[in-house]
Amino acid sequence: MRREYSIAPITINGKVIKKLIIDPHVDKHADHINDDLIKKMVRQLDGGIFHSEKEFDGFSYFATILKMEGLYYKLVWLLEKGCLYIGVITTYRDRRVK
Repeated sequence: MRREYSIAPITINGKVIKKLIIDPHVDKHADHINDDLIKKMVRQLDGGIFHSEKEFDGFSYFATILKMEGLYYKLVWLLEKGCLYIGVITTYRDRRVK
């Protein structure tokens, strides 16, 4: 089930974001990903300017590699035009990055 959280404001691409939505697709990685870790990843995006991988139907899609506690993760996320939330589609540990 989709989960929504109010978060402390962060700024991404000049937009102030106050809500996080996590897609249930993340749950297939539950052996190494949880909502608290995702919240920490999203905080790392604060203040950043990111270029979308794809834009479709009012959504901008991003894929970002983040380092957390010495491990690398790929965070796949989106922003919706005119909305102040970040949506996390999926995230997983990326063992290809050293």
